[in-house]
Amino acid sequence: MYRPTIGLEIHAELKTRTKMFCDSKNDPDETRPNVNICPVCMAHPGTLPVINREAVRHVLRLGTAVGGTLADFSEFDRKSYFYPDIPKGYQISQYIHPLVTGGKLAGVDITRVHLEEDTARSIHSQNKSLVDFNRAGIPLMELVTEPVIQDAETAGRFARELQLLVRTLGAGEANLEKGEMRIEANVSVARETRSDLKSESSRSNLVSLLGTKVEVKNLNSFRSVERAITYEIERQTALIKAGERVVQETRGWDEAKQETFHQRFKEGSADYRYFPEPDLPKLFLSEISEFSPEAIRTSLPELPWERRARYTKFGLKAEDVECIIASVARGVFFDAVVKELDGGHEPVVLAANYFISDLAGESGNATPASFAKLIRMFAAHNLSSRGAKDTLLIMVEKGGDPDVIAKEQGLIQVHDVTALGEAVDKVIAAEAKAVGEYKSGKQAALQYLIGKAMKESRGAGNPESFKKLLIEKLD
Repeated sequence: MYRPTIGLEIHAELKTRTKMFCDSKNDPDETRPNVNICPVCMAHPGTLPVINREAVRHVLRLGTAVGGTLADFSEFDRKSYFYPDIPKGYQISQYIHPLVTGGKLAGVDITRVHLEEDTARSIHSQNKSLVDFNRAGIPLMELVTEPVIQDAETAGRFARELQLLVRTLGAGEANLEKGEMRIEANVSVARETRSDLKSESSRSNLVSLLGTKVEVKNLNSFRSVERAITYEIERQTALIKAGERVVQETRGWDEAKQETFHQRFKEGSADYRYFPEPDLPKLFLSEISEFSPEAIRTSLPELPWERRARYTKFGLKAEDVECIIASVARGVFFDAVVKELDGGHEPVVLAANYFISDLAGESGNATPASFAKLIRMFAAHNLSSRGAKDTLLIMVEKGGDPDVIAKEQGLIQVHDVTALGEAVDKVIAAEAKAVGEYKSGKQAALQYLIGKAMKESRGAGNPESFKKLLIEKLD
């Protein structure tokens, strides 16, 4: 048996007005290179950093959301390494005293959550390398999990849930394709051995020794995270089976080849020569009232798992729940619809069906009030399913009142027995074969006749009313 052990290190850029230690603008959408820079984030001699208060608050809120322990004392450290994208020759990070320790998310234990500054962006093309320092100094949250993950699916689920939490808290957008969220997986595989084969009880007691850790970078999608971990487990397992040694290293992920590749041999913490940052004050968080556990806790919105549980109680399908909570905007819109519908279970489920199946969670120009009104019209049999869909498409594209739109389009269902009877008489006269099949006991023929009657009324007739009239006239 071969047992994989996986730990994740996830970085997420935080949404703040300015960078982590200076007043340069934090704008991840800036396309012009080297415009959001200043002497501090460019490490000019004589400059001093100042801690971004909002970035600290973001991390404390996330730590509280996952049930972590907020530090009373915290400090920043210098992490020394020499890359072109590090203007100071070191990164201001946290090592011994992070802001948050412990916690759990998506069933995975968390080791720590801390703050640091982001690096610049290196651009390699045409045999030259350029550096854009706009990103240098942006507040960066780093979350490290315990090495307790044992499969790629769990790792992917954790990363998705963290992205959703960051967005729900308003701490950042965490778009992987923009590099606002970056995932690194530490993967090791070890052969499992039995500790003692002398007794039945001990035969089932498998002892797993941790293997050699390999760090995998360049994971820019959740699918890449899952595929890279799966590949690395298979690669290391094959090496162990062949009697070869797994080397501690950093590997990248080649999306085109769907395989990992060697980048460099892995550094240890001693290589970074951590020491406390002398230019920043120590943080005694208990002395800052807005950072007290109570203040942080009361500032939290409804969390993703709380919203998931609330929607599930309405009877929504699991896949519909996940679609709605995957976007903060969708959740806000749908909650407003639920409020308009007074929280009734059946209309809420109906609203979810239309919201997901017909709109893919995008409301367009429809408002919660107009959407809820459409649902009530359908539930009252004033609109057929087809009529509701057609009305909804117009609402999304142009906005407007569903009642007005449905009347203008001739989609309001007719309940008048005389008008419906005329359509039924025409269908019976034109569909002698189907009429005969129904009279001979084929119930499918009745549905066919109802469909023809609906077509005759251009969708304005009520299917149940047509069914009743057809049965009365044919029996």
